[in-house]
Amino acid sequence: MPIVLLIIVGAAAGFLATRLMKIEADVITTVVIGMAGALIGGLVLRFLLSVAGIMSGFVGAVLGALVLIWVWQTYIKR
Repeated sequence: MPIVLLIIVGAAAGFLATRLMKIEADVITTVVIGMAGALIGGLVLRFLLSVAGIMSGFVGAVLGALVLIWVWQTYIKR
């Protein structure tokens, strides 16, 4: 079942991509373009999300430290 779903999604993605780029291609080429694009896009998206996950943790830590410093300077250190 996953292979059939991959072919269907690949065909749809390839069809949309070839129409957006105004390229005339046969059905097999369209499906292959879509499946390869899905593979590349999925890998890039996973990489970006993992980097964003690490960076969001870092940004959250910096924001938390800033709030802690503000509370310390405003209320504790008088």
